[in-house]
Amino acid sequence: MTEAAHVADRYIAVWNETDSARRMALLAEGWSDDATYVDPQVAGKGHNEIAALIGAVHERFPTFRFALDGRPDGYAGNIRFSWVFGPEAEPDMIKGTDFAVIEGDRLKSITGFLDKIPSVG
Repeated sequence: MTEAAHVADRYIAVWNETDSARRMALLAEGWSDDATYVDPQVAGKGHNEIAALIGAVHERFPTFRFALDGRPDGYAGNIRFSWVFGPEAEPDMIKGTDFAVIEGDRLKSITGFLDKIPSVG
């Protein structure tokens, strides 16, 4: 498995973790203490804020799961990967692409983009 694929797999595992204590352990293991996460809807800095953002996603979408979409790639501490998010019946209801900066072997920052979101109305 490439480094980019390994990092992306660990990232998806954090977002899919429903147990808050286990999620915090995964964040502590794979994300720097001052890591940042930002997408068009939310932003957070540090393990506690990022864990709270992920927890809120689980509360709003309890039956949805994330999965990688395609092959992650990267170079020089920068990684990009796409993902899908949805319930079992429509696993790609929402799609996105994230750009990660790696520091050492831990995530330093994530910048997320939403590529497909359902129409409202």
